[in-house]
Amino acid sequence: MQTPPDLAYPTHWEADVVLRDGGTARIRPIAADDAERLVSFYEQVSDESKYYRFFAPYPRLSDRDVHRFTHHDYVDRVGLAATVGGEFIATVRYDRINDQGLPAKDPEDDQAEVAFLVQDAHQGRGVASALLEHIAAVARERGIRRFAAEVLPANTKMIKVFTDAGYTQKRTFEDGVVRLEFDLEPTEQSMAVMRGREQRAEARSVHRLLAPGSVAVIGTGRAPGGIGRTALRNVLDAGFTGRLHAVNHAFADGTERLEPEGVPAVRSLREIPDPVDLAVIAVPAARVPEVVRDCGEHGVQGVLILSSGYAEAGPEGRERQRAVLQQARSYGMRLIGPNAFGLINTAPDARLNASFAPRMPGAGNIGLFTQSGAIGIALLSGLHARGPGDGGIAGISTFLSAGNRADVSGNDLLQYWHDDPDTDVVILYLESIGNPRKFTRLARRTALVKPVVVAKGARHTGVAPQGHAVPTVRIPDSTVAALMRQAGVIRVDTVTELIDAGLLLASQPLPAGPRIAILGNSESLALLAYDACLTEGLRPMSPRALASAATPDDFREALAEALAADSCDAVVVTAIPWVGEEAPGSPEEGEGTALAIALRAAAEAAPDKPVTVVHLAMDDLARTLAAPGEKTSVPADVPPSEALDPSASPDPPTPRPPAPPTPRPPAPPYATRPARPQVPSGPPPSPFSSRPPEAQDSAAPAPVRRPGPVRIPAYPAAERAVRSLAEAVRYAAWRREAAEPGRVPAYEDIEEAAAGADIDRLLDRLVPDTDTGRSVPLSPDHAADLLARYGIHTHPAFPAPDPDTAVRAAARLGYPVALKTTAPHLRHRADLGGVRLDVANETELRRTFAELTDFLGSAEELRPVVQAMVPRGVDTVIRAAIDPAAGAVLSFGLAGAPSQLLGDVAHRLIPATDRDVTDQIRSIRTAPLLFGWRGSQPVDTTALSELLLRVSRLVDDHPEVVAVDLEPVVVAPSGLSVLGAAVRLARPPVTTDLGPRRLPVY
Repeated sequence: MQTPPDLAYPTHWEADVVLRDGGTARIRPIAADDAERLVSFYEQVSDESKYYRFFAPYPRLSDRDVHRFTHHDYVDRVGLAATVGGEFIATVRYDRINDQGLPAKDPEDDQAEVAFLVQDAHQGRGVASALLEHIAAVARERGIRRFAAEVLPANTKMIKVFTDAGYTQKRTFEDGVVRLEFDLEPTEQSMAVMRGREQRAEARSVHRLLAPGSVAVIGTGRAPGGIGRTALRNVLDAGFTGRLHAVNHAFADGTERLEPEGVPAVRSLREIPDPVDLAVIAVPAARVPEVVRDCGEHGVQGVLILSSGYAEAGPEGRERQRAVLQQARSYGMRLIGPNAFGLINTAPDARLNASFAPRMPGAGNIGLFTQSGAIGIALLSGLHARGPGDGGIAGISTFLSAGNRADVSGNDLLQYWHDDPDTDVVILYLESIGNPRKFTRLARRTALVKPVVVAKGARHTGVAPQGHAVPTVRIPDSTVAALMRQAGVIRVDTVTELIDAGLLLASQPLPAGPRIAILGNSESLALLAYDACLTEGLRPMSPRALASAATPDDFREALAEALAADSCDAVVVTAIPWVGEEAPGSPEEGEGTALAIALRAAAEAAPDKPVTVVHLAMDDLARTLAAPGEKTSVPADVPPSEALDPSASPDPPTPRPPAPPTPRPPAPPYATRPARPQVPSGPPPSPFSSRPPEAQDSAAPAPVRRPGPVRIPAYPAAERAVRSLAEAVRYAAWRREAAEPGRVPAYEDIEEAAAGADIDRLLDRLVPDTDTGRSVPLSPDHAADLLARYGIHTHPAFPAPDPDTAVRAAARLGYPVALKTTAPHLRHRADLGGVRLDVANETELRRTFAELTDFLGSAEELRPVVQAMVPRGVDTVIRAAIDPAAGAVLSFGLAGAPSQLLGDVAHRLIPATDRDVTDQIRSIRTAPLLFGWRGSQPVDTTALSELLLRVSRLVDDHPEVVAVDLEPVVVAPSGLSVLGAAVRLARPPVTTDLGPRRLPVY
């Protein structure tokens, strides 16, 4: 069968997907050369499954069946297969039918019959659900809007696949068969179902990597040293609870154990009788494909490739990287790396350090992901220095450094950490974002339940690091940061700030507002903290200065008083070494230890308010505050000095060692769990909210610390402590806002279907079917017509190539009019004389036309137009664009110098809600001009908000609309006028974040 060129094998339908159990499969179209694979697959299907598929005993496929099921036109007849190791494990096909259920003859028929067959060994892995997502997307692409399926009542598994998909359905029963019909248009429920399955599957796949039952280090050196031997040593020293194997084809015959480690040693994976869950690969790049093949044939679930020589080494290395990724996925394995630093899991039932980190970090509640190994080392070292040991303030739950992140990325870890009960704070260091839309979606969802702190490297070069293949960033880094903040991400600039913010968020409750109390025994240090609070937009109270000889008791009483005050949301304590005749506490304890116990006692009595400490030259204070310790047992009315003095009690208690960390439950991290109790609710406090003050006063009770000993972050500089606290305040305000999300209004006058038809017609005329990368501008008339479908009405501008034409246009519009040039270098430039307003009559119009052409150039160069005058107001600009690094972005600012010269533009992700655009309007620095600055009349921001929402809806509803530019938009005291509009269209990429789930390929 010769397939026409325009219906050739659709490679863009190929996709790798993660299944319910965390393994992967490849989905691809079935082709004519798949006959043997199809027959082999069918032979491994049970008779019962065959009966459910064909409604009768069907032991084998005939030659005619095989031909029919492998030859498709990829339009009216399509078949997809899920494969593992190159072999079919499931198939799905559709055939276009007419209203009578017969094969369709009319291309306008939009219904198809769909049928599945899943190998029994792979049932229950979510294969059919994944295939349904992809076959539905294929059908929509080919103009099919509805599926029909006939299922035997006993085939409950397949009925559940259809009913759980979330599509709008119709179900009937006739002649002993259940007939299901459902529309393929994605619904809110179907998208929620798809993304829920995606999250559970990807979280499970990461869990399999982080908590393996057995690990094999392939490439373990025969002598101490080297990458493989170091990795093995680190796994062993961490106390890994599973089985560990050393693998090297160069081991001598008869080697059973690697000494002095005492680890079982083999020459090949085939010699290991038990399953291997994770393979750590440390062999030269040339040998990696052979090793990956052995891993796949042995049933390994995931591979960690430490080897370098891939995409970071240039184009040839990039091809090697893509090949090894495809090889790993073909066997259903996830891949970390190549060129990875490794992974760590501090859970007591895992204790895995499969990394180059020579020391196992302390267990804690921080999840850490980096793309750079060097930054991974810096973060681990920095955290260790701030709070070593299990249960310390800087302990981590899990760590992964992905190197070139060919497969496993920060998105996967966000899926895992979202439900991980042992991770309270997520820290990410990113150098590139491979799937920006998905990252923003996942980061926002995770930020709703726990903080996400991000630092991004390579912000200003516009070039991705070696080894990273990602879209080019077209928007400024400040815009990316603003969009991250809209998604709830805490964006910081440095590794130090990552650690500073992470420690505060991991140990303290979220503040209920921006009111900060400052106290300490150094007035100068307190004033620095006060100034830093003002710089960060907080509302500090006057510092309370304690005497330089203040004792720990004085600190405890002052802190307790500050925390008890209703006017205080958080406290900054400043401390310098004690000045006096006698140091507080016992000589063994030291003044820092005594002060730490005092501060802990006061903080423990007020678990709903955060406390942070700024100190100078008091390292023992910082260490004691960060240590795990035990819960302070000092009553609020007992001075810490008495608690430290053995003579204060006739029977001092016997000192006890620190309590061991509480074992973590073995429940899977992807299980659904309720939100943590520290989730704030209610309206945000000023100045971090647009809500009125009376709404802010009714905030819900503040969250409390995670149960356990009180740990307080300490900083050597006031600016660092306050900056971290300010990030927590802003994040808490965002959480309260997000708890009551805005809405996307449904305007009745929007003609979505008609706009879609207009767009299809224009694209067919302007852009070839195969060109998905080129955008084209619409003519002014077509742009105006498309915008009008969404209730956005532009004022017409009539070309005026000569004075007589200009006069006729003015007569048609009515005086007064505006005469404007539309040449690119003079467009919207009233300051250069290219815009003349309030032209009152024909004589003045002719004179103005002559002045323009005399001073600025010929009419052919200027391209003048005549437009009716509109009510005066504030000139603004509204833009929407699809950016490869951020997705769809809605931008707003004042026209002219504020936006062009000063960059005073606010950005929001699309789709924007009513709350988003309200905040967007108020967030620009020149916003006072819209609200009656210096006695001017306020303009109609309600109409402006509606216009922003309509533009957002247009771009969100139609991904073909890649750019909208409305300039100027004159906002008057009543209403607004859109005087200029430009629209660009492009064929959308075949796959987006809104399509069926799939793993990326970089």
